[in-house]
Amino acid sequence: MRALLVVNPAATTTSARTRDVLIHALASEMKLEAVTTEYRGHARDVGRRAAESADIDLVVALGGDGTVNEVVNGLLHHGPDPDRLPRLAVVPGGSTNVFARALGLPNDAVEATGAILDALGERRERTVGLGLASGTPGSEDEAVPARWFTFCAGFGFDAGVIGRVEQQRERGRRSTHALYIRQAMRQFLDEPHRRQGVITLERPGADPVHDLALSIVCNTAPWTYLGNRPVYAAPEASFDTGLDVLGLSRLSTAAVARYATQLLTSTPERGPRGKHAVSLHDLTDFTLHSKVPLPFQMDGDHLGLRTSVTFTGVRRALRVIV
Repeated sequence: MRALLVVNPAATTTSARTRDVLIHALASEMKLEAVTTEYRGHARDVGRRAAESADIDLVVALGGDGTVNEVVNGLLHHGPDPDRLPRLAVVPGGSTNVFARALGLPNDAVEATGAILDALGERRERTVGLGLASGTPGSEDEAVPARWFTFCAGFGFDAGVIGRVEQQRERGRRSTHALYIRQAMRQFLDEPHRRQGVITLERPGADPVHDLALSIVCNTAPWTYLGNRPVYAAPEASFDTGLDVLGLSRLSTAAVARYATQLLTSTPERGPRGKHAVSLHDLTDFTLHSKVPLPFQMDGDHLGLRTSVTFTGVRRALRVIV
């Protein structure tokens, strides 16, 4: 087997020594080429090269969810073709590692490497569905290139939180759960649309859902983790179905306190609910429109402001080692 290892040297939870150990372990079992990323988008370029190669069987992403997202977008540059494209394996190296953990992998890089080698020896793999977000035809964002996401996207409030966290990280702050909580509180205090939402969800064959103040799109469950605690925004979301959406029509102090408590106590059987909550399951095609430009994120990566995003849930998009 010939494999390509994509290493993010800035991965939050892995040291250079740990990376050397992991590379040695993988190289002992396969013909391995390691590439260390040097710029934003480098992992995507490497993934695309692997997809266009005729002799790469496996791409291993060592890093956080952002690195995985780039690799996936490179692999699917020409579209999904799970029978032809190289398989993907993920070694978690970020602060949260939602995609790897949702696949059932350990949240430790060394343990995950052992699990991946066992899976390769036993030929364990699965084909997962992914989400695709693109500019909406006829909108001012129609020229925005389509981009894949592995576990979630957000339009509005949660994307604003991620944008604030990225600003803090650029100033030298470490990415911690406490940092996310502080920035969420600041986003809430500064949120201009918390009492009257500006987002409309449209889908074929159904009435529009108007005046959402928050919209979270999930491709799997859980939505995220706080330490070791999984958080379920859409408990029914799955790699085997379409996309799920959680929308909230009000972000008043009382509503935020109620729904934040429900998220923190959520389970695989029970997520946020109430008169201001909208939960939709297994959607294939839908669009989120906003009356004003709002922040947008995918897989924890802030992508700037948008006014309209069209989503597609694509089943059987990519083979992964589990």
